[in-house]
Amino acid sequence: MESFLGELAQLDHAYPADELMPLTCRGRVRGQEPSRGDVDDALGKFSLTLIDTLDTLVLLNKTTEFEEAVRRVLRDVRLDNDIVVSVFETNIRVLGGLLGGHSMAVMLKDTGYHMQWYQDELLHMAKDVGLRLLPAFNTSSGLPYPRVNLKHGLRSPESRTGTETDTCTACAGTIILEFAALSRFTGDPVFEVHARRALDFLWEKRQRNSNLVGTTINIHSGEWVRRDSGVGAGIDSYYEYLLKAYILLGDDLFLQRFNIHYASIMKYISQPPLLLDVHIHKPLLPARTWMDSLLAFFPGLQVLKGDIRPAIETHEMLYQVTKKHNFLPEAFTTDFRVHWAQHPLRPEFAESTYFLYKATKDPYYLEVGRTVLDNLNRFARVPCGFAAMKDVRTGSHEDRMDSFFLAEMFKYLFLLFAEEEDLTFNVEDYIFTTEAHLLPLSLSTAPHAPSPANTTVQEELDDSNFDWTCPNTRLLFPDPAFPRNLRDPIRSAVDKSCPRPAIHREPGMGRPPLRAQDFMANNPDHLELLRRMGVSLIHLKDGRVQLVQHATQAVSAVAAEDGMRFMQEMMELSSQQQKEQLPPRAVQIVSHPFFGRVVLTSGPAQFGTDLSKSITGVRGFVTVAEPYSGCAELSNAAFVQGRIALLQRGQCMFAEKARHIMKAGAIGGIVIDDNEGSSSDTAPLFQMAGDGRNTDDVTLPLLFLFYKEGNILLEALKEYREVEVLLSDKLIYCGGKCSENGLSSPLCPSSGRDVQEEEEDCSTDQTSPVPAATLDQSHVRTVEQDESAPHNEEVTPEEDVGPAIKRNPEPEEEPEVDKDSSRKSVEAMMADWREDLEAFQQMEDEL
Repeated sequence: MESFLGELAQLDHAYPADELMPLTCRGRVRGQEPSRGDVDDALGKFSLTLIDTLDTLVLLNKTTEFEEAVRRVLRDVRLDNDIVVSVFETNIRVLGGLLGGHSMAVMLKDTGYHMQWYQDELLHMAKDVGLRLLPAFNTSSGLPYPRVNLKHGLRSPESRTGTETDTCTACAGTIILEFAALSRFTGDPVFEVHARRALDFLWEKRQRNSNLVGTTINIHSGEWVRRDSGVGAGIDSYYEYLLKAYILLGDDLFLQRFNIHYASIMKYISQPPLLLDVHIHKPLLPARTWMDSLLAFFPGLQVLKGDIRPAIETHEMLYQVTKKHNFLPEAFTTDFRVHWAQHPLRPEFAESTYFLYKATKDPYYLEVGRTVLDNLNRFARVPCGFAAMKDVRTGSHEDRMDSFFLAEMFKYLFLLFAEEEDLTFNVEDYIFTTEAHLLPLSLSTAPHAPSPANTTVQEELDDSNFDWTCPNTRLLFPDPAFPRNLRDPIRSAVDKSCPRPAIHREPGMGRPPLRAQDFMANNPDHLELLRRMGVSLIHLKDGRVQLVQHATQAVSAVAAEDGMRFMQEMMELSSQQQKEQLPPRAVQIVSHPFFGRVVLTSGPAQFGTDLSKSITGVRGFVTVAEPYSGCAELSNAAFVQGRIALLQRGQCMFAEKARHIMKAGAIGGIVIDDNEGSSSDTAPLFQMAGDGRNTDDVTLPLLFLFYKEGNILLEALKEYREVEVLLSDKLIYCGGKCSENGLSSPLCPSSGRDVQEEEEDCSTDQTSPVPAATLDQSHVRTVEQDESAPHNEEVTPEEDVGPAIKRNPEPEEEPEVDKDSSRKSVEAMMADWREDLEAFQQMEDEL
């Protein structure tokens, strides 16, 4: 009934607009309201909400109103509008809505009481929509363009689209139900053929080791643009449609593919009750520390799969987050706090609640549904409808009511509470699309194009992957308390009120649990505590480490709980540090023949002199420390005194290196990465952490250079013997008129000088400078605590100390240099040094 009232509000205040704006009680017409970006791509001036809710009216037994709505659609809706729309949204909402409406119209007509005049008009409109979407599939891969012009398609100059190269996996993989249904309703196989081809391509492009897919893919090359993988935004309905395509079409191929994906999801992404994105090439590494609300559909999909236990666990976590914030935030952290505060009245949680109730008949899920319904009425209901939440923390509204709210949310809530006599037809005869439109299962027997012969699954699978039916829930739940036993620990975890036993702790766990802020990666006791909590350290190729918890590997349930809390604290600590957005530091080579033109991007330390508070920075000649690691008292202290020491990363803590060079009288230090090939081009900068002790005794600046940038400095020292650098927090030296020592005017004027002019000023006795490293234009991030070990404790020292160089040559030793070859190679490497300087300045401006 609530849905019917919402439909009336749409007709009273918004028709024939696509959507209702419930705060201002008017319709949203694209082009007449401020653009909302990609969100508006769902709007095509085709009375979206009316089409999207046709089958909802039949479900509510509003057959008279349904008949009138169909007549309105046939009379008023135009599909040839000159407007660019989302292929994905138009498929699931418009094409799906028309097909769902057609299915209901045929069903009603067959009863002999309603829609006797109906002659497949909605199906004809659906085919018109399908034909308008088909040009988007004209790619070499078969993946559709993300957008299409309803009137002009893609190729004509008037289309204003067709230049995109990327699409999301769900956008390309959520076509098969609607297109196959259209083909089987009309007898035209072209739609199903294109949808299958897109699915086949995505399957072929999965990562073969992990059997996962990325989030965004290039529609021409098939290269993954975003390699993070989860079950939420960007991928969600791809998995949903593989399983539902099997249910609707009866093709075993879809179930086989789904089962292979599902096994990988449960192996890598599922960390009950959490579902965390991972990297498809390194699936043991989490890709982010938060979850988006679209993954709330997944417990419902697990019910269809027959995997009830993890569905109960994840759903309970989502319910506790919902109770905590009244609605499910658009994204939330692993410690269940708000990450993105919006809630556009998404239906996925209600969908999973309905499926879990259907599978278990546990009245608990009726309570969950009541909570959802009460919160909608208390917090989202406004005089003209239901308004999306702009911020779940404040309860503020947004003038928005998406069509999916009426198409899905109240459809699932009605079904959740409906008694058998409330339904005028058997919903078990239909499959719900991702937009909750009803497609008849009888389509599996309709004539259709055969599956391509080359799409068979080659993997070896055991029989457990081919359970063709859902398990009997009576056998799953012989004890009514069993589902409750699964839910209670999760409820406690979200509430952060889990009772902690005061006694009987495992050996080594008698003291208070290890806290993230106290963790030191070089502390053996801490590492042992991690092991007992089921937390392991994975060493990455670039020298960082990743913390991963497997609760089943903990020595006890209490230890596993401590481990989960530790991981949550670590993620929170990491998130806080990432928000600091500290700018990079600069290492400028200012001596002849560079004159400040070579700028190397460096990372700061969490201790020592803060260069951001120094106007002039620290300037001095560089000297390689001996030992190069800086992990012992320096044997060449006389050469280091008054200079800036060069050190190699590894073998000891950063703070220990700083203390050794400071004792030798150095005025600064530069640590060079020992990971060959590393560069600020490809790796994020970080802050060098301390050693867990008070570092107030360190009073010199210490900077970090990746291997590529450090090698430039070492090669300069090798060739020119005496190299002077300026350590600063920004570019402050730009050369100037030549003086006796080639240096003058250390502070750059705000407007800068023309580079060519300076080169002419210093043309006498000057060779071309060595190139600067290509500068990282991304924001510098602080060291993440789950990666702290390599920055606190460098555990994999390399025996090779880097390029062969002559350290601290005696003054009488003159290096022999091939001037011509040196000049030629150096000039070739300096082709883009201007861009490097501009990039560094741009990076500073952005920060």
